[in-house]
This record gives sequence, structure tokens and C-alpha cells, in this order.
Amino acid sequence: MLQGFSKENQTRSGSAYRFGSFELQPAERRLSRNGREIRLQPRAFDALLFLVRQAQHLVSKQEIMAKLWPATHVSEANLTNLIGDLRKTIGRNAIRTVSKHGYRFELPVLGEPGVRSSAYEKYLRAKDLVAQRSLEAMYTARDLYWITLAEEPEFASAWAWLGRCCWFINKFGSSSPEMDELARVSFERAFALDADLAVAHQFYTFLEVDTGRAAQAMHRLLKRLHHHPSEPETFAGLVQVFRFRGLLERSIEAHRIGIDLDPKLRTSVAHSYFQTGNYSAAIEAYSAGGGGYYLDAAAWEALGEKKRAIELLHERLGGMSLSVLMSTLLGSLLAILEDKPDRALRLMESVDTRNEPEIRVYFARHYVRVGDAPGAIRCLEHAAQNGFVCSQVTMRTDPWLSALSRQRSFKAFIAKAEVMADSAERTVRSEFPRGMAGSIAKTARN
Repeated sequence: MLQGFSKENQTRSGSAYRFGSFELQPAERRLSRNGREIRLQPRAFDALLFLVRQAQHLVSKQEIMAKLWPATHVSEANLTNLIGDLRKTIGRNAIRTVSKHGYRFELPVLGEPGVRSSAYEKYLRAKDLVAQRSLEAMYTARDLYWITLAEEPEFASAWAWLGRCCWFINKFGSSSPEMDELARVSFERAFALDADLAVAHQFYTFLEVDTGRAAQAMHRLLKRLHHHPSEPETFAGLVQVFRFRGLLERSIEAHRIGIDLDPKLRTSVAHSYFQTGNYSAAIEAYSAGGGGYYLDAAAWEALGEKKRAIELLHERLGGMSLSVLMSTLLGSLLAILEDKPDRALRLMESVDTRNEPEIRVYFARHYVRVGDAPGAIRCLEHAAQNGFVCSQVTMRTDPWLSALSRQRSFKAFIAKAEVMADSAERTVRSEFPRGMAGSIAKTARN
């Protein structure tokens, strides 16, 4: 919920959460349906308000019970009965039970206190566009968020989503210092308005890891788990940072936990699968996540489907508006597959990858295929210096990178990468909330 709004401002901008035919007015502690008031017991009202404020997100039983009974020990039966009573009031399907974890408010929230209805409608339209993950949709979503924030400049969630749009456009579309700065400023504003905003923490991870701060991102997200142990967005962020720290199995298990908490969750696990050599899983996850750039083409080639990979790359390079970086990544792979190594080299040497540590690893694969082993090792070393520790699993099983095994400098790099990954693993073991997510710890031990 927005912070710092006076009651007068709430009245001006709308005083209720709206979902279905209901309105929930926190200031008045009133629930109504089609204008007719529905009486709730105080604790039931508090529970509903807590769930609605985090609609579409999992709320753990422990969080709800701590909110409703802060100084009293009660059994889970009290919460179960209270949720049952709420379902009788607002519908059986409004509140979903997430087995062993908690509850999720399922009805779409169409408005919230402190935000004009017109602004909230634009905000929701923009979120739908972002889900498409195309550049055209992302540009339109960015503009809608700008309009939303012109009406409601203290709408923290809109700032976070604007930052996410700008990061995406800067990476996959029109890269520019201005767009990069706008992404940073948007996240700063979101955190200033609501330091605990889940989507801001999730989206900010993208920017952190691309700018060499994967270690800091991992610390932040692990710390967040102590307060939000069942937050899917945090596990989505950990999928990425674990991979950047060389912990692929932890990355994949973080994805599984996140999906268990929220089946609709989107993560970057496709890259983790690719880097473990599970190319079929990478293609499936990439398609499910709306990906349509480099990874599936590279995976099809690794599966022996070279012709299919070439067709995909031609289609995307000829029909999509891409950033210089992404067109270079796709174009260099295409040049390699079409036996044009000199063109691939020229493309890779023409682009700035200082803020793209993971793409440097993919470029390393390309350098191997054009016969430039020193160039490949330089890419891997630069990636590590900027926060991406290429897993020893990748380096030993990738059909392209494994060709470096005869290089003495590559063996030395593998040894350094193992030390860095071991250090990251010790950090995870010391900072992971004790007693939670046993499956991820078990996976790491294996």
C-alpha cells in the first residue's frame, strides 16, 4: 500500500480497494458489495485487508498470524476457521490455499486507496503489456507508466514496474545512458516510497547483476527471506543471482521453490538449464517465459538442430527491433552457424559488454567456435570480474566451452572459479534462514 497519504488525499484519489463487486475501505474499516455494507468481525477485516494488500502474492500463515495475533499464541485452527468465514463472505475461490505455505488472494484488484481509478486502470494495462515481453509492448507499457505517475507520483509499484520496463528496453531495445539512468532512478523512487515492496526487490536484481553486483544482490535477497520466507519474487531473484555466483543447482532449486509458491511465477531458469547442459528444459522454460531472442536458438543448435537455429536467428534479426548488443549476440551466433567466423569476430569486437557479464559467457562460447581460445578465456575472466562466475559444470560440459580444456590458462581459470563458487556457497549456508527450504539445502549438499 502507498505510504504517506493523508485521509484527504485518499478521498480525493479513491478510498477503497476494488475487487469483483466488492469495495474494501481501510480508513472506514468497511466492506461493501454493490454498495451494500457487509459486517465483518474486526480480526476477519484485518485478515482480508492484509491479503488484499498483497493480492496475487502468497502470504504465509506465519505472517498472517503474527499480524492478527501479535502477542498471543494461537493454533493454526484459528486462522483456518477465519479464512473459511471470509470465503463464505467473498466467495470460495477468492482465497486460495497454497499447501504447506499459506494463502493467496486470487481476485484481481482493480483499484487501491490513494490512487485514482483512471491511473490504476493504466497501471493494470501496462502490467498486461509487460507480460508479453516484446519490445513494442514494453515501449507502450513504459509510456503508460509515465502517464500513471504523472497522475499519481507516489505510486510505488508503478515506479518499480517503470524501472523494469526501462531496464528491459535498455537491454533488448534502444540502449542509451538516459534509459539506464531512468531505470536506476525509478527503482530508487520505488524504494523511497516503499522499502519493502516485493516487485521492486525482484526487478532491481536485474539491474544489480548486470552491473557487477551479484554478490550484493544475493546478500539482500537472502536477508529478505528472513522476513518473507514464502515470497516467490525473492526466489525468482535468487534464480538469477545463484547462477551468477556459479551455483547452478541452487538456482534451479530456487526456481522450483518459487514455482511451488506461485505457479505463475516467471524466472530466468532457462539460462540455468542451458548452462547445465539440459537444453530441452532450457527451450521449454524459455518458451514458457516468453523468451524469443538468443537462448532457444543456441539450445536447438546444441541439440543438433542447426537448421532450426539458423531459421530462428534469421527471423529475429530480420523482423525485430533489437539493441546493438542483442543484434550482435544473435548475429555472431548466426555467422558462426553459417561458417562466417570473420564476421562473427568483427561483430563481437565492435560491441561494449561491460555491463553484460552473462552475455560475455555466451560470447566466450562463440570465440571458441571461431578458433580464438585466448579471446574466450578473456571473456570468461571479464565476466567473473563483473560478478558472473561461470560454473565448472558449464565449462566442463558445454560442447563449445569444453574445447578449452587443453588450454593451461583455462585450467587455472576453472580453479579460480571453483574457489569463487565455494565462497558463494559458504555465504549461502551462513545466511540462508535456518530451518527453511530444506530441499534447496539438500540439493546443494548433493
